[in-house]
Amino acid sequence: MDVFLIKAAQLILALAFLIIIHEFGHFLFARIFGVKVEKFYIFFDPWKEIAKWKPGKYFGFFGSHHKLKNADENETSGSAKNVSTEDTTTISSVSSDKKESEDKSGKKKKSSFWGDTEYGIGWIPLGGYCKIAGMIDESMDTEQLKQPEQDWEFRSKPAWQRLLIMIGGVLFNFLLAILIYAGIVYATGEKYVPFNDARYGMEYSAAAQKVGFRNGDIPLSADGKELDYPSEATMAMMQAKEVKVLRGNDTVAISIPEKFIFSLEDEAKANPDGIHFLTYRIPVGITQVMPGEGAAKAGVKEGDRIIAVDSVATPYLGEFHSVLDAQAEANKKLNKSKQGKVTLTIARENKAGVSDTLHLPVTLSEGNKMGVGLEVDLTKFLPVKEKHYNLFTAVPRGIQMGTERLTAYAKSMKLVATKEGAKSIGGFGSIGAIFPEKWDWIAFWNIAAFLSVALAFMNILPIPALDGGHVLFLLYEIIFRRKPSQKFMEYAQMIGMGFLILLLLYANGMDIIRLFK
Repeated sequence: MDVFLIKAAQLILALAFLIIIHEFGHFLFARIFGVKVEKFYIFFDPWKEIAKWKPGKYFGFFGSHHKLKNADENETSGSAKNVSTEDTTTISSVSSDKKESEDKSGKKKKSSFWGDTEYGIGWIPLGGYCKIAGMIDESMDTEQLKQPEQDWEFRSKPAWQRLLIMIGGVLFNFLLAILIYAGIVYATGEKYVPFNDARYGMEYSAAAQKVGFRNGDIPLSADGKELDYPSEATMAMMQAKEVKVLRGNDTVAISIPEKFIFSLEDEAKANPDGIHFLTYRIPVGITQVMPGEGAAKAGVKEGDRIIAVDSVATPYLGEFHSVLDAQAEANKKLNKSKQGKVTLTIARENKAGVSDTLHLPVTLSEGNKMGVGLEVDLTKFLPVKEKHYNLFTAVPRGIQMGTERLTAYAKSMKLVATKEGAKSIGGFGSIGAIFPEKWDWIAFWNIAAFLSVALAFMNILPIPALDGGHVLFLLYEIIFRRKPSQKFMEYAQMIGMGFLILLLLYANGMDIIRLFK
């Protein structure tokens, strides 16, 4: 339960933050161009909201409404709630027919940049919205559009201004991702082992070996692009058509199947503790010896390296576990014993710095344990490259990281239409699962940046009811110099909303199905 709450808290916090930034992109451009924003809501508020506030006018909780002392006399006691059906990738705007208020002399009051908007928190954490005057969107409020255009409405503005208002959310999400990545590298720098310094090569999962990778291969390039940063190189290799590796002294080209990423995904689900595609090979180093256990009794010491089990070579950590289990079980059957016994070949450095070879018989406990701790920090064996960034170098690196994440995400989306891709779609459960079980701010911000990139990409898709749908119709208007008809926009909006509702139900339904598998 504690793990679930930690993951849920991270998910809700990340979504709330990303929604605020996205909606602020719409809000800022709308107000710059003099368009009235009637509502700015985090999460959706059908029937009742958790909280609402309009500067200088009123505030309320759970549907209540309390006027402030200096509230305008003509301020109504509330506005109609909008039942939104968007998913978390849909951050849109809602229109209204409210006109600018007038003072007692009948003169128009000066519009406030912030004060004319109601701000609130809804109770359904599936997204959020800005209610922008003069739009056809998910509210389907068309009555106001039958009235004459007002200069503070969205529909009265030039197409280029409306275009900027609509892409504002996507733009701000992408800029946010760049800012987060830049902040992370500025604060922590980057510490990694470049592939060309992996002197022992890499170890590959069964699915990777099936397409042609071999243990010991060192990745060189993916589709001609040189590989350096391991975290980015892994995704590049999954999505490439051809990967070149160094195998011994030869350069070998490996053709990557189009659906290779799904094979890796299935493998990771079946064996979550195994190798996920590839990992660095490192020797079997002993960091701790438990007193009274088999290894201690046999004379194993901290700093030793295990190079063989029963004369079967185990130069690397990934091979050691499988060989140890296999030899222990074989010896049990051979000796008709419940306790496994193996002979370890140990490399131990002496005082002169020369490595001695020892053969130590070890009696294993239940589960083929010998009572040792093994070194898993690859930086203990391989040269580490460190990069530190100042304000001037962190921003370009942030731009590079954001662009690469966006490109990788866009490439992966082409597989969604396949049978395997449809099965891999997930909803909020899948998103929440990627957060760590313990709170880690660096991990949180890394995931938030990736989600911000994903949110930007999904919203710019040319689907009615998404920002990209509005952009598509605006581009049509700019090119052909005429607006699509209001009826067409209404029908397109309804079709888009229906599609998004079905997608939302399907994605979260797949999460539920996976729980019972």
